[in-house]
Amino acid sequence: MKSVKIFLALITVFLLFHFSLIAQKPINEVTLTYNISVQSTNEKTDVAKSLEGALLTVYLKGKQSRSDMKSSIGFESNLYDDKIGKGFILKEYSGQKLMITLNKENWLQKNQYYQNLNFKIEGGDELIAGFKCKKATALLTNGKSFTVYYTPELLLSNNQYNNSFVLLPGVPVQFELESGNLKFKYVLSKVNYDVISSSKFEIPKSGYRVMTYEDNQQLKKGDRK
Repeated sequence: MKSVKIFLALITVFLLFHFSLIAQKPINEVTLTYNISVQSTNEKTDVAKSLEGALLTVYLKGKQSRSDMKSSIGFESNLYDDKIGKGFILKEYSGQKLMITLNKENWLQKNQYYQNLNFKIEGGDELIAGFKCKKATALLTNGKSFTVYYTPELLLSNNQYNNSFVLLPGVPVQFELESGNLKFKYVLSKVNYDVISSSKFEIPKSGYRVMTYEDNQQLKKGDRK
């Protein structure tokens, strides 16, 4: 009887270890959908109102990533292939369609403000949007704190899709980003494991005005003068 109990205990330990490994296996292909709410640090502006109900959809397939942000004022996509170090940005606003080409240096520079964040993981768990989350905080270069609630139950094989989360040990569930006087709150609403068509990551052959990342940066500088 004692040997049977020992055997059952070993089987239990093995199963717990086995399922733990399955749960921690990095996900190679997934679609993440985030609801976006917008607040203005001043009064609620027309821009904030026009962005209400915006959605962010992130497609990950191997080393390829695509992030689509859709709102009532337009559509923007960021695509990047970490294997070859190339990507592009698609913008469609007010009837204008622009494609900005990127190399690896451009991709890193584009989001350098949030790059290589070292997160401090806090104890305890919180339930957000149905996901069991932990709180992680990092210090930005301007001295402000950046807080992310993430689920460690989901790990991504491609952690280069967003510079902000390269060192985050899980999938971000809730976080906030600031741009000017606007604050964007992202909350994960859906996780889909269906196969993603390779066409999602193909570069459009026509219909867009094309420019390099460097040319676009110079254009922005000229607009600010």
